[in-house]
Amino acid sequence: MAASITAVKKDLRKRIRTILSDFPEAAIALQTSNATRTLLSMPEYKAAKRISVYLSMPSGEISTSSIVRDALQQGKTVFIPYTYKLTAPTEGQPKSIMDMLELKSTSDFESLQPDSWGIPTPGAESISSRANAFGGTGITQGDAQEETAADAGLDLIIMPGMAFDSSFGRLGHGKGFYDYFLQRCSRSSRMPFCVGLSLTEQFLSPDESVPMDASDYRLNALVLGDGELRRAQT
Repeated sequence: MAASITAVKKDLRKRIRTILSDFPEAAIALQTSNATRTLLSMPEYKAAKRISVYLSMPSGEISTSSIVRDALQQGKTVFIPYTYKLTAPTEGQPKSIMDMLELKSTSDFESLQPDSWGIPTPGAESISSRANAFGGTGITQGDAQEETAADAGLDLIIMPGMAFDSSFGRLGHGKGFYDYFLQRCSRSSRMPFCVGLSLTEQFLSPDESVPMDASDYRLNALVLGDGELRRAQT
């Protein structure tokens, strides 16, 4: 069964990637504006003091630049994804994981350089001085002990994806970074409110769903590029 789910996910990623490959930048800009307006009006966003925001690729997804700038201006503590290889993975750990590291200011944000995906990324020399969302400084190497720190955790996490469905399923890029990060969060006393941002072209029709397995987490809410906000039943 696992093999078949993997194959279906791969085919779905390929299909969505093809749809987005020549998607007009003007259309993405319009949908970004709609989605950003909706996200910034959410009570969960307004109340959040510690948030994580993905930094967007140059094309093919909702841009988060305006969200990052607004969050910093509002005085929120903003964390951004940072992926790296573990030096000594233990049993059950993936070879590479994601931590959320603090973005210190707007000028810090503007100084980030694009990685091979075109995603703004902090320089390696700055990593050790950045606070991480689990309460420590620098990367965690997957250390679970930091998750109990008094100032640890996130109120809100804004997540990217390749595809989304009406049951709040999310298809990532296949590395499992977000699902493993949320698994680590689940071992603490605090789970973030998870919001996905989706171009309308990434939102599957009602008769189709993202294939999910036991390690996949569903969203609490989804914001679409037409400005619609969908909330999961609690």
